[in-house]
Amino acid sequence: MTSAATGTAELAHASLTALFEQAGVDGFVHVRDIDSGAEFGHRADQRTVLASVFKIPIALEYARQVAAGTLDPAARHTVSAAYRSGGGAATDGCRYDVEAATRDLAFLMMTISDNAATDLLLDIVGLERVRATLDALGHRDFGVASCAALDDGIRRELGLDPARSLDEQLAGVAPERLMALSVNDPGVAPSSTPRDVTALLAAIWRDEAGPASACAEVRALMGQQVWQHRLVSGFPGAVRVAGKTGTDFAVRNEVGVVEYPDGGRYAVGVFLRTPVPDVRQPRADRVIGEAARAAVTHLRTQG
Repeated sequence: MTSAATGTAELAHASLTALFEQAGVDGFVHVRDIDSGAEFGHRADQRTVLASVFKIPIALEYARQVAAGTLDPAARHTVSAAYRSGGGAATDGCRYDVEAATRDLAFLMMTISDNAATDLLLDIVGLERVRATLDALGHRDFGVASCAALDDGIRRELGLDPARSLDEQLAGVAPERLMALSVNDPGVAPSSTPRDVTALLAAIWRDEAGPASACAEVRALMGQQVWQHRLVSGFPGAVRVAGKTGTDFAVRNEVGVVEYPDGGRYAVGVFLRTPVPDVRQPRADRVIGEAARAAVTHLRTQG
């Protein structure tokens, strides 16, 4: 690396450090040029909790099985009370059973992060199959779990009633106890590194993570995510963004791919550790977009 390149990298690190300090969070970033392989990372090899980012390989396995002809995307399934926690978005918060096609479970999982749809889809495709696909692609340390398993762990740690709504019971728990939960610990909860996550995204965008049709399906699902307050906020105008958020108490993430009108494609992941478990943290959400844009801009100016 030349002295000039070293200097600009140091400036990029300083900029990201300042952004995270101003937002009052710990931040970890990696960005990868999908076509050239050039990359830039800020604390990118530190393990971080994935939260719902782990739904990406579930979507990938679903799409691979459809492409192989072993899974029917139109088959009907019932999101029963066994999958619903009574809180959250879409079917997870429904009072009565919901019927949906296999494909639409994947759609709900990726667009609004529906936990009930996720767990039903995971039962359909098989956790062991998701794990085998990740291992075969070289992502042996990429964590995956069911949402129910994570919720059950929270109930056990806090001594909560398994028969009552988790969200209702969490409302009365002190913030310091929420911050100490294992779901915030990358040594216990499903985790990976920012660098590993962008490698998986790059493989999906280059049709290397499975059949081309399967990779295209995952790209399409990620392109329909509804949340506009994190990654998308850093890329206004004609830049296309496909992403997946992840949120859990002290964890606030988003990963995705940004595509510029000039053809530049960049896989980017921003992972935050926040000092409080508040559901609403607009400054932390906004810095995800700011940090992603700063990292991508740095990489684009090095070409």
